[in-house]
Amino acid sequence: MLEALWDKRALLVSGKGGVGKTTLAASLAVAAARSGRSVLLVEMTPDEGGPSALGTLVAASDVGARVTQVRPGLRFVRLAASEGHRHFLQDTLPLHWLADAALRSRALRRFLEAGPALREMGLLYQLLALVRRTLPDGRFEYPLSIIDLPATGHALAIASLPRTVLALMPGGIIGRSVREGLDFLQDPARTAVLLASLPEPLPVSEALILASELEELGLSLAAAVLNRMPEDPFTPESHAALQRLLAAHGPHQGTRALGQLERARTARARLAAGLRVPLLTLPELPATGAELVERLADVFTPPTAGDLAREATP
Repeated sequence: MLEALWDKRALLVSGKGGVGKTTLAASLAVAAARSGRSVLLVEMTPDEGGPSALGTLVAASDVGARVTQVRPGLRFVRLAASEGHRHFLQDTLPLHWLADAALRSRALRRFLEAGPALREMGLLYQLLALVRRTLPDGRFEYPLSIIDLPATGHALAIASLPRTVLALMPGGIIGRSVREGLDFLQDPARTAVLLASLPEPLPVSEALILASELEELGLSLAAAVLNRMPEDPFTPESHAALQRLLAAHGPHQGTRALGQLERARTARARLAAGLRVPLLTLPELPATGAELVERLADVFTPPTAGDLAREATP
């Protein structure tokens, strides 16, 4: 399944806050780069200032709007509405220096930063400028972009923005660019959404609602990812025997952990039943930050034939 995802032009990683969405995006990017893909890891956030959680996870030296190399095959960029506005003005005005001069106008900058829709248009326009970019031989410079979407409300606003703008400005350069963005986001051959959740009742409920909202926007959900699934050491038979033992002899110090495991299994079954896409389960690992990213990338990166041969060698 991952090979099919790597062949997309863009993977949008979405989910509620606190479900491991950003770590998932970083791990996928590392895994894709390990498998030989050229990957652009994109942080899309309405807040251009402050630290970059995604950039920190992949040790990016520059967390601004300039694309920076992180490791072989992996580059990072933090989208900025102002950069998107600059690209738009360069495409609109006859000379690039006119766009730079326009952005030096304090009044224009305040106007572009005033409304949420204008900020989100800037983010979308910079993303389009990046995915359009080609090399001299005609190949895409960034054939695969993995995009860590912002908090759910902002992500849905960005996804629904093209429809809103097209209703107001169906023609002209804005209409053409927004229509291009809508076509790109809604084309399942080029773009797919990965939905992150946790094996708990509330995150699963939120994920199911978000999946429905994404479908209404015409975005293609490729898979759901369940983060931090606790290890289940029991077979169905041993689990039933343990339940009988606890019923006969009362609570045990492991009863709480067993209950957590049962809730996680129920949540996973509910998410799988509520979605019509594959469900990937990631284990709960004793690591955080960049170390967790590398270990989860190990889960996504299957061993090569050479690796298997070396493991089999005594």
